[in-house]
Amino acid sequence: MDFYMTVLIKFILGLLCIILQINLVGKSNLAPVTPLDQVQNYVLGGIIGGIIYSESVTVFQFLMVLLMWTLVVMVLQFLKNHNHLAKALVDGRPVILIRNGQIEVENCLRRGVTADELMFRLRMNGIYELARVKRAVLEQNGQLTILEYGDKESIRYPLISDGIVNLDVLEMTSHDEEWLENQLKFKGFASASEIFLAEYISGQLRVISYPKK
Repeated sequence: MDFYMTVLIKFILGLLCIILQINLVGKSNLAPVTPLDQVQNYVLGGIIGGIIYSESVTVFQFLMVLLMWTLVVMVLQFLKNHNHLAKALVDGRPVILIRNGQIEVENCLRRGVTADELMFRLRMNGIYELARVKRAVLEQNGQLTILEYGDKESIRYPLISDGIVNLDVLEMTSHDEEWLENQLKFKGFASASEIFLAEYISGQLRVISYPKK
């Protein structure tokens, strides 16, 4: 009976830890959106599933392991939200696989995308000729975003997110940092750190700033 009671307590603690992480990270569920989300789910599942039935691990030890992992997740979340390098290391960066109808072979090889896989993904989107593709971007979550020639609605590019300039995305828009700085100054902002989100839509920069204190 003591064994089942211990397992029940661990179940409850594991459930509370999941709820805590969901609320602290600000998500409504544990569906993975970024690589960090995926790793978080794997590790949390391993901790709960691998330890919960072990009689050699006490409830207190189990609780401490859950708290340590939660702390690690929160530190990584904070770093990636406030540091461009940390964000790139944790979440990765979007990579252009096709530019102006030409395959960026080095980028494909770097991300492990074969020619068959790339063409299969294009066919899944109803595209059978490379010449139709203006830009194909492999997103951090593995999805392929495709922009065809003649598309009336452009892709929305997050040039700035959480006060950090996405340099790779800026390059996709064929603009440089000087252009972005001038655009921000024109809109009354001194630096990107004042911006919560900035999108590039149909050739225009749309800015959402942090609330002024």
